[in-house]
Amino acid sequence: MSFRIEPLGKRARDGFCSGVEALDRYFQRQVSQDIRRRLAACYVILPGDAERIGGFYTLSACHLALPDLPDAISRKLPPYPAVPAVRIGRLAVDQDVRGQGLGSAMLVDAARRVIESDIAAFALIVDAKDAEATAFYEHHGFSRLVSKGKREGATHSLFLVLKPIAARLRPRPH
Repeated sequence: MSFRIEPLGKRARDGFCSGVEALDRYFQRQVSQDIRRRLAACYVILPGDAERIGGFYTLSACHLALPDLPDAISRKLPPYPAVPAVRIGRLAVDQDVRGQGLGSAMLVDAARRVIESDIAAFALIVDAKDAEATAFYEHHGFSRLVSKGKREGATHSLFLVLKPIAARLRPRPH
């Protein structure tokens, strides 16, 4: 399937329906405010030649506390309290185009944008909303963060170290 991914811009969003009320409500009512306030950047995927949005994801700056990383990774890093990271705050695919690889394409695009940025980031972070979302991210190489001293909640925080995947991403043609 062909597609293109671009910043949200002024596109109409009311027809988008992922089937997850919180994601749909955020995309239809809140995302523009977050963009204006520079709290998040939003990218949309447009399948085929369509102008209708097939999915979206948001990125924002954050940090990753070293104690939350597995010891095998944290012991190789400088003894800082935290390292820079980028959070995929939300990622959703419209129900009409689900199962066509758009979620995977958006993950690759997010990683590429972060890696190609002039701003350093050690990892991508995501809070999966449920077991199905956790399985999706784990399938794509994300690992669970260690929750030392934290209460188990409804979400599962996962991370993906960017350095190993940077070499696998071919440069974008200009």
